Amino acid sequence: MAVVLDDKLADLDRWVPGNRCSIVRALDVVGTKTAMLIMRESMYGTTRFDGFARRVGVSDAVAAARLKALVAEGLLEKSPYQEPGQRTRFEYRLTEKGADLVPVLFGLMQWGDKYCQPKGKPLEMVSDKTGAPVQVTVSTPDGVEVPLDELRISLVKR
Repeated sequence: MAVVLDDKLADLDRWVPGNRCSIVRALDVVGTKTAMLIMRESMYGTTRFDGFARRVGVSDAVAAARLKALVAEGLLEKSPYQEPGQRTRFEYRLTEKGADLVPVLFGLMQWGDKYCQPKGKPLEMVSDKTGAPVQVTVSTPDGVEVPLDELRISLVKR
């Protein structure tokens, strides 16, 4: 099962995605386990440095490096806060760019639920308003699901 490659893309021996590939570029931004888990935690509502380090299970140095990189890439924004009698610290919140990564996180979660959880999925995604199950799909803007073998990938004509 594979997508349909259009025109020049159909001959896999004649083209290589290279560094213009959007998947490569996205992985350059969030391609570490720690980065993805920090994004998961941000989606869950974690905002403080200690919470990220503890919940992701990484050292302060690793958490600091990943948070700095995610802020630099614009996925998280950093804002100061100060507890009474304490020094100024920072909270980290999802930006619009970071929130746009949520379907990717949910897609990984959904795939993991299906293939990596022998006792069944540990969490359930449902609409807060209706209680209906939520799933990530490949679909047209009007909601029609597109099977992999009916998905066409073409070069963008500029």
